[in-house]
Amino acid sequence: MVKTDTFQVKPIVATSSLRALAYDALKEAITNMNIYNQREEVRLDERKLSLNLGVSRTPVREALTVLEQEGFVRFEARRGVFVIKKSKKEIVSMIQAWSALESMAARLACERATDEQLHCLREHFPEFYEGRPSDHLDEYSEANIRFHQKIISLGQCDVIKDITSNLLMHVRGIRNTAMRQGDRAANSIKEHVAIIKALEARDAELAERLVREHGLGLANHVEKYGDYLD
Repeated sequence: MVKTDTFQVKPIVATSSLRALAYDALKEAITNMNIYNQREEVRLDERKLSLNLGVSRTPVREALTVLEQEGFVRFEARRGVFVIKKSKKEIVSMIQAWSALESMAARLACERATDEQLHCLREHFPEFYEGRPSDHLDEYSEANIRFHQKIISLGQCDVIKDITSNLLMHVRGIRNTAMRQGDRAANSIKEHVAIIKALEARDAELAERLVREHGLGLANHVEKYGDYLD
């Protein structure tokens, strides 16, 4: 399993705009890391990024400028570039927005996904049906994220995909952390299984409601246990 608590970038090949390629590589790396699994700030070294990506510092700086405009990083004079972490209040708002978008994606999935796509959900997420989540939390945490991304994908709405992709960096880290707090993991598995049943039955009303309630449950969980975010 790939760990998500470190920042890792892949070398890029210059086949088009270097800035665009650097942007894609950096955004992917930021999104895939768990910034909320560590107390210290995540600082990005432009020189090191340039070496790792195999390009000059100019496209790296240009890509970081775009990421700053999108709210992923911030520039600090004489200190460098840092990945942005959100406060508890901001995280709760993001989860609420994600819940609204994902619940609509679930409704659309009931209308647009093929029978095969819906009936393969159990096969694609065996972690929800095997043993207790506490026995394999790392694997379950990753399956948890993939499951929510899958619902977004099955909805086949590009706008929802684009908006949620910018929320994923923060929602991913909080979901993974929440799995280790209270009884969230056990409850989450039950809710996922119920969502899969609703999707398989193409019950749009139920699937939409279950996904929304599941997401808002996470928001309430963060309200209760998320003091570490401030």
